[in-house]
Amino acid sequence: MTEYILALDQGTSSSRAIVYTTQGEVVARAQQDFEMSFPSDGWVEQNPEVLWETTLQSARRALVAGDISAQNVKALGITNQRETTLVWDRMTGECLYNAIVWQDRRTAQRCNEMAANHSQLDGLSQTIAELIAAQTGLLIDPYFSSTKLAWILENVAGAADRARAGELCFGTVDTFLIWRLTGGTKHLTDATNASRTQLFDIHQQRWCPELLNYYDIDPSLLPEVKDCAGDFGVTTENLLGAAIPITGVAGDQQAALVGQACFEPGQAKSTYGTGCFVISNTGSEPVRSAQQLLSTVAYRLGGEVTYGLEGSIFVAGAAIKWLRDQLGLIRDTQDTSDAFQATGGDTGGVFVVPAFTGLGAPHWQPDARGLITGLTLDTSREQIVTAFLQAVVFQTEELLQAMSKDGATISRLRVDGGMAVNDELCQFLADLLDVVVERPKDVETTARGAAILAALGAGIFPDINQVAVMWACEKEFVPTMADADRARLVRGYSQAVASAVQG
Repeated sequence: MTEYILALDQGTSSSRAIVYTTQGEVVARAQQDFEMSFPSDGWVEQNPEVLWETTLQSARRALVAGDISAQNVKALGITNQRETTLVWDRMTGECLYNAIVWQDRRTAQRCNEMAANHSQLDGLSQTIAELIAAQTGLLIDPYFSSTKLAWILENVAGAADRARAGELCFGTVDTFLIWRLTGGTKHLTDATNASRTQLFDIHQQRWCPELLNYYDIDPSLLPEVKDCAGDFGVTTENLLGAAIPITGVAGDQQAALVGQACFEPGQAKSTYGTGCFVISNTGSEPVRSAQQLLSTVAYRLGGEVTYGLEGSIFVAGAAIKWLRDQLGLIRDTQDTSDAFQATGGDTGGVFVVPAFTGLGAPHWQPDARGLITGLTLDTSREQIVTAFLQAVVFQTEELLQAMSKDGATISRLRVDGGMAVNDELCQFLADLLDVVVERPKDVETTARGAAILAALGAGIFPDINQVAVMWACEKEFVPTMADADRARLVRGYSQAVASAVQG
């Protein structure tokens, strides 16, 4: 009897499920896209019931597509969009408010005030910015869950009182899915997702009491934090047809790091989905960045923490989707490849800064807005499309330069995500970054990472060494660009970014 692993990948714009054999082969998959809502400038929300239903339906459809009985699924792994914040009723499971998405900027003013406050906290010799950086490895920005949660407690009628009475649960998307999958019996998260809330001490591996006090968050709201591989409960039988053990959980970017088998310090991956996220494995010690990068938990296995240095780009694939849906300049993603080939990568001096929701690392400018610069009467549609594609690469170059200054020099970069199937993008990455770019056979490494963690948690894989030898490169891209051309392009994009920030 063949045994299987089911991976649930709940992302920013879609929910998907992939079924693997215990040898890591893909058997079946299903995916459902959904829309977000934008109630106000800078606000980004999702319907929690849509997140749940699309995830559940994707799982069911994947099992049907593979003609697989749920009784033969030995482990289930979850990976998810990080930082997105939900609060629900502990008895009914109903959310008090829409999910506030990681891209949401509604707390930008509060974050600006926090960053500008240089007063020491009561009883401490630190400012709030210093405390956050020292304990969580993060920076003050609306990106993280803390101010989103505080906003819900302050703005939803009765929420604060109900939280203090122990009636509510907070969670990122993984916690919400675990709660629903287990019939409300498990309020859990893993160390990677906890590390993105801005409430978790990544050194002590516990919720930070000083930050909970600062944000006036009752500890009863928070889930228990577990290793990435282990016992997260079992699904209720009526959902998928059998009680399936949930044995692996990680935030999407950390799951991709696992899926890319970046288990040695210095190994790095870059994922190109809605946003773009570069993580470099830094080993057993976190790196305190001097370049406004993030120290985060890469994964925690057997109680041992491996840390990562991360750069977060808020808009990557989202910009290509905008080109298609808002401007109608492309019909599908293949058009971006065709445009790049038509121009030979020459945009005629056009640069795009896709700061639709502000700029992430290393700038952290939530009020920045996107721009297109260098337009002339000769500029073609293909050049604009190419400039949008190249913008993702320019942002990645900024991150790798910052990582290098922090001592995390990268010579080989493993790429994944939907955009990584584009050969032109990968070659331009290699050229502009002046590194070897490796694309794996399976670019859906986020789901694969969740499956790997589930297999580890279920004892199907003995350790990560077995995972490392399973990773396979599909294509390698070697840099060929002249140094002078690289310097000219980087300089042009830097000038464009300066205009976006100043504007």
